[in-house]
Amino acid sequence: MPLRFAVYFNSLIAEIHKKSMSYKYLEHSTDAFIEVKAKNLEEAFSVAGKSVVETIIDSNNIQEIEEKNIKVKGRNLLNLLYNWLEEIVTITITDGFAIRNFSVNIKKNKEYQIISNISGEKLDIKKHNFKVEIKSPTFHLMEIEENDEITMRYLLDL
Repeated sequence: MPLRFAVYFNSLIAEIHKKSMSYKYLEHSTDAFIEVKAKNLEEAFSVAGKSVVETIIDSNNIQEIEEKNIKVKGRNLLNLLYNWLEEIVTITITDGFAIRNFSVNIKKNKEYQIISNISGEKLDIKKHNFKVEIKSPTFHLMEIEENDEITMRYLLDL
């Protein structure tokens, strides 16, 4: 009986964790307008990266075959978010790398910096079910709210 409870409890915690960091598409006539909710900045940036990948392709078929390290800088959080989204678009579309997982570490000295380890595989348009090409993120409607949780909203120009 205790083992059954432990398994149930762990699955419940995993479900709560999933709900604490999520994204959804907001209504917009021509572009992808996305809202991210997470418990901290690192999770929010990780989910934002995932939202970009999942807008472009289906991430369910991506295998973690290769790892890469990336660094992104920004003079403030909005600039960091823009540069991060742009980097994920570039890695996915231009470099042809399908990202499955992100680990994000944010540092702040004179400016913000993301140090991220990503894993995935070479992009295969058929295997990964290519959906749509993102031209770039935009500063229009971009915002980051830091309260009990982090809420980000941003627009991806399709």
